[in-house]
Amino acid sequence: MSVWEIVELARHPQRPYSLDYIRRLAPDFIELHGDRLSADDPALVGGIGTWHDRTTVFLGHQKGRSMKERVARNWGMMHPEGYRKALRLAHHAAKFGFPIVSLIDTPGAYPGAGAEERGIAAAIAVAIMDWFRIRVPIVAAVIGEGGSGGALGMGVADRVIMLENSIYSVASPEAAASIVWRDNSRKVEAAEQLQITSREILAMGVVEEVVAEPEGSASADYDAAAAALDEALDRQMKPLLEMHPTDLMQQRYDRFRYIDSLVHAEPHFGPKI
Repeated sequence: MSVWEIVELARHPQRPYSLDYIRRLAPDFIELHGDRLSADDPALVGGIGTWHDRTTVFLGHQKGRSMKERVARNWGMMHPEGYRKALRLAHHAAKFGFPIVSLIDTPGAYPGAGAEERGIAAAIAVAIMDWFRIRVPIVAAVIGEGGSGGALGMGVADRVIMLENSIYSVASPEAAASIVWRDNSRKVEAAEQLQITSREILAMGVVEEVVAEPEGSASADYDAAAAALDEALDRQMKPLLEMHPTDLMQQRYDRFRYIDSLVHAEPHFGPKI
């Protein structure tokens, strides 16, 4: 497939969303709401459930199916209160020793005036910083779109995996084309240059594993896609559960320092445009 065909699969309206996976991984999942400061952000679902006989905190972007639900969930684009809600639940997980599973599927954080007024950039920065202080195992999975700071603010983890037909990028192809060429009609060309597919991201060492999808992509078989994701998440989580919290946090820090070293050591790392 071409890169743009993979982009379309990652954005497919019938692709499984976070709740589709969470309800299969942890049927007893209970959703928790609110940041305890200003509001709840429906673009991010979070709560607890039993996964492989362990109480686990689940977080995930939720885009919505119908137009009404998409508007209510803001197409999975988080506001500042969404990041605060995520961190509130993460600190609960750390307090009680629950591992965390984070499912990433967003075109980016919400760029509207209201989010800017409430400090969306600062909320993302604080989130990235605070994830390094959470003393329990964290595994993140890009299940669809992993776009810009909206994804990065939820992607600081001990292990990061991607579904086969997902994408992970510093900017969407449309945004990159608009920034570089002032012409978002060149989005297909931008997608080819951005190195956003799971295989490319794996080759760069940014993620640990690519999870194969059922024939016809995850949209064709939710149960099979969830089973494959479940197996990969459990495989990545098990060794982390055996680690001392201090070693876990040091490894998390070292993981992202390694990625940073790739950026500075290799001038062609990342987007070619």
